[in-house]
Amino acid sequence: MKATGQYICLFLSMIFLMSCGQDQYVFKTNRQDYDYFLTSGPLGVKPVGLQFEARTDSPQLPTLWNLANENIQVFKETGDIKFLKNAEETLKKAVSVATVEKSAYLRALARNYMLQHRFKEALALAEDARDLDTDVRATQSLLFDLHMELGNYHLANKYLDSIKDESSYEYVVRLAKWADHKGNLGTAIQLMEDATAKAKISQNEDLILSSYTNLANYYGEAGRIEEAYDLYLKALKIDSNNVNAKRGIAWIVYSYERNGKEALRILDSITQKNKSPEHYLFKAEVAAFINDDMLRVQALDDYYKMVGRNTDYGDMYNAHNVDFLLSMDVEQRAYKLAQEEVSIRPTPDSYAWLAYSLLHLGEEQKAMEVIDRHVINATFEPAILQRAAEIYKANGKEGKVRELKKKLMGATFELGPIKEAEVASL
Repeated sequence: MKATGQYICLFLSMIFLMSCGQDQYVFKTNRQDYDYFLTSGPLGVKPVGLQFEARTDSPQLPTLWNLANENIQVFKETGDIKFLKNAEETLKKAVSVATVEKSAYLRALARNYMLQHRFKEALALAEDARDLDTDVRATQSLLFDLHMELGNYHLANKYLDSIKDESSYEYVVRLAKWADHKGNLGTAIQLMEDATAKAKISQNEDLILSSYTNLANYYGEAGRIEEAYDLYLKALKIDSNNVNAKRGIAWIVYSYERNGKEALRILDSITQKNKSPEHYLFKAEVAAFINDDMLRVQALDDYYKMVGRNTDYGDMYNAHNVDFLLSMDVEQRAYKLAQEEVSIRPTPDSYAWLAYSLLHLGEEQKAMEVIDRHVINATFEPAILQRAAEIYKANGKEGKVRELKKKLMGATFELGPIKEAEVASL
């Protein structure tokens, strides 16, 4: 019996050693997967802004419609705000002359205003389109989108119910957005997977592309990094210039793999063609992570030169600017801008920036009152909840801090390594 016991022990030890010798699979990105897309061809649409502008006097509605779409496409590919403004002028002309299908032009102009964060103006246009009582479902879908952006969640839910049709791609995508807003990420993923299947059946490349990047974002939130990465690559095979997919890969490389230099290489390739200001904020964050202070300052300077000196951006970057001003210790200006943003867009995110500004002004109690009233139980976004946790800590609410910290430590991929370190120190 003693010998048998020794043999059993020896056998178990061998199994243990063999299992230790087998490397556990760990997902890693491969730059060969995406390098081609970082250097791939010219823009899909030729950005001839002056020609677009010169032709907007055409009374022919189809011409105006095509011009607006071309400008929007160039804006998405280049990030150049002038093309978004070109599209606005073209659509305003179309609205002024349209007598047939006017609701479609009103909706298009409203979506243009949404891109510019002119949400209340967009809402007025959407309500005008609703009053025309044509293309009702399209207008109700737009009203859902607008009320989500404005933080009017009760009204958003009402419009979502009004377009209910589980066979509709447009409905399922919005239902997924609603589920994510309510903190039901698993449900959001299932719905977005369903929407992606519908997009594939339709063979509409625009819908497929949008589905891939949206689903990839949800997968990232859920920690399903490899699946997110694969979908970003699929998106790039459809559109090699797709900025959302490239940024998604850059975020995986930075936040998941902690490879700041490679993330910067990807971002550099993006900014060669697309000059959207948020890319420079991303660069600044990565530069801070790798302790390159000179690059961080340069990236922030590039951002400020773009947004601070060009009035065409309007309110598009208010929230980012509050953060920027607080990082520059310009607290009073940040507070005033946060107040303005709340008046424009009273969402939990806007209120969280207002509260954070109050915290930096030494008004801890007032900051907590804003958080309690407008943020807690109104959102599940990690970046917003991190600000709430800092405010609770400043007010000595250790129990609430621990509760939020537990949630935030499960969202480190979304937050990124710098914010993860800040959460760990709460």
